[in-house]
Amino acid sequence: MDPLRRLCLCLCLPLLLPPPAATAPVPIPGPNWAACKSLSRELSRLVATLKEPHGVLGSPLTPLSPQRCLHRILQGLQHYRDLLSSDIFTARRLPRLEAALDQLLGLVQEEPARRPRRPMARSETWAQPLLQRLALQRLQSFSTIMSRVFTHSAG
Repeated sequence: MDPLRRLCLCLCLPLLLPPPAATAPVPIPGPNWAACKSLSRELSRLVATLKEPHGVLGSPLTPLSPQRCLHRILQGLQHYRDLLSSDIFTARRLPRLEAALDQLLGLVQEEPARRPRRPMARSETWAQPLLQRLALQRLQSFSTIMSRVFTHSAG
């Protein structure tokens, strides 16, 4: 995957996630919602503590069904796990973030089998700091939205 396509993927994934529902919580079969809520807050806290030279942004969203929402969260967690283990972060490994993502993936996945990490195309060395910053900004936005979803579902 070339750097431009990777950048587009980093920028567009949060746009596809749903906003928190405004109605009363409906019990949804699935993961341990309270544990997901706790871990997603921890992930959000960890991303927020990173020293980044630029600010962090939110994103506009569209509504989805709860099952589709959970599936999109799973896809997002897998995507960010793959990004954090890619060459973009070779010089700056973030093991606590990777561990939090892996824990959440373990809770959200309905089947215990783990999807293998997708190999990503190598990025140019000069582009890595920009791609890191963009990925971490998007991860913070994603983790904030995900935390809201799990907070609503755990309630």
